[in-house]
Amino acid sequence: MRKLMRICFAVALLTFGVASAQDTGNHNNMMKAEDSENEVQITGTISDTGKTFVSESDHKNWTITNPEAAKGHEGHRVVLRANVHADKNEVHVVSVKMAK
Repeated sequence: MRKLMRICFAVALLTFGVASAQDTGNHNNMMKAEDSENEVQITGTISDTGKTFVSESDHKNWTITNPEAAKGHEGHRVVLRANVHADKNEVHVVSVKMAK
């Protein structure tokens, strides 16, 4: 009986070891890599409300999904580093610098 319990315990330990080794924990890294792939640098003007951005190159209006990141630059000509979601006409601002 004791031998059977030891065998069951050993099998349980091996099963746990194999199961935990398969989970790499890199699930969020794929999302970060995807976001960084569409990160671009755009020059333009932030609206007076700080909720939209007009690019200089094509005069296209973009909705800023995180207007708190552009706070303090309302109405200014800036260079944005942002993740662009062209299908929704949205930008997620990563950084803002005043344009020269």
